[in-house]
Amino acid sequence: MQDKWAKNISIFFMILAFMGFVYLTVRALDIVSKTQIGTDDGFYTSYVSVSKEIKDKAHTLTKHCTTRLCQVQSVLDYVSHIPYYSETFQRYSAQKTMAQNFGDCDDKSNLLLSLLHALEIEAYFVLVPKHIFVIVPLEDNRIAHKKGLWVNGRKYYILESTAKGSAVGFPLGYKLNDIDVIIEPFENKEMKVKSLVFQR
Repeated sequence: MQDKWAKNISIFFMILAFMGFVYLTVRALDIVSKTQIGTDDGFYTSYVSVSKEIKDKAHTLTKHCTTRLCQVQSVLDYVSHIPYYSETFQRYSAQKTMAQNFGDCDDKSNLLLSLLHALEIEAYFVLVPKHIFVIVPLEDNRIAHKKGLWVNGRKYYILESTAKGSAVGFPLGYKLNDIDVIIEPFENKEMKVKSLVFQR
């Protein structure tokens, strides 16, 4: 009787362990699907964050602002002044990039988009060969004369996190057909592009 009871207990624990393994596997695959997207260069992994540290930093950087343009330029100023340094096989989270005060285009763009997201500003990653930048839609007469990336009839301004002191509305340094994918990284959704032009 005791042997049967012990056998049933061990079967129960084996089933429990198997269910735990299945759950963790499904969860890991879900996390990967929300942080990775396929590109012509392979896979891009997003390291965006909505931590308290990021939110606090975003609000500190923009406490003097009364417009969206001011908010966007203020976080862009902060990120673009972080020194550029590339470690080819290492990617850092937004918090780590802030803490170490250096990063490459991926790291700095992840931080920039995280800060924008903390301010509830719509923003997207644009992936081109061996580079990434951020775009935002803004309606402000002070920058209306600048060229923007028009995606599906809507104007987005380029933010270049690696150009120190750059302004909202950075020039597009690539051909339109170099644009591999446009991503909303928090949802890991690829924007379906029907039309794409770079103009005023």
